[in-house]
Amino acid sequence: MKIGKVEIDWLGHSGILITDSKILYIDPYAIKNNSAKADFIFITHNHYDHCSIEDMQKIVKQGTKIILPPDCQSKVTRFSVPVQIEIFQPGEEKTFGGIKVASLPAYNLGKTFHPKGENWLGYLIKLDDVLIYHAGDTDLIPEMKNLTGYGQSKKDFIALLPIGGKFTMTAEEAAEAAKVIKPSIAIPIHYGSIVGTQDDAKEFLELCKENGIRASVLEKV
Repeated sequence: MKIGKVEIDWLGHSGILITDSKILYIDPYAIKNNSAKADFIFITHNHYDHCSIEDMQKIVKQGTKIILPPDCQSKVTRFSVPVQIEIFQPGEEKTFGGIKVASLPAYNLGKTFHPKGENWLGYLIKLDDVLIYHAGDTDLIPEMKNLTGYGQSKKDFIALLPIGGKFTMTAEEAAEAAKVIKPSIAIPIHYGSIVGTQDDAKEFLELCKENGIRASVLEKV
């Protein structure tokens, strides 16, 4: 999907590739061996399908900046080239060149897979006039209400929301999250491999349409 100068591609599961003047990956997992080298890698939490050393090894280059929560640091210290590590806690904001990054909490309500106390992350990334929210592995949490204003600004605001159920929101819950956040476009992730199906994505699109939210499915690259 091309939005202004920014290209957003789905790598499967929760993996996202963002291409602008820089190359950014979020939670790369089971990606191709010939994938483009990364300027930035964002990791939401330490589960194997989000913090995959094997996949990061395919895309790191000298100077790649890896942004992650504290408990992932010990897993990313050994690469064949020197990289830069940036540790984020929920609620932090930093600017790297022309890229603004804010971290948000990502956690479960009533499930034990992603406890709030782990301080795992979602990310809000601003490139040019495009805002991209990758929710991480989360349920519909109260903090999402703080994002409502972004969708009402003049900027394009893309929300990447997990829909697979069990570990994260279901399609119905993710559609409710989109209703709260009010993005320009809502895009489903976290389905199609470990958990969640194409039918979940279709349900998400239908529910978003009923709620007056524009939604789109990205084809896997």
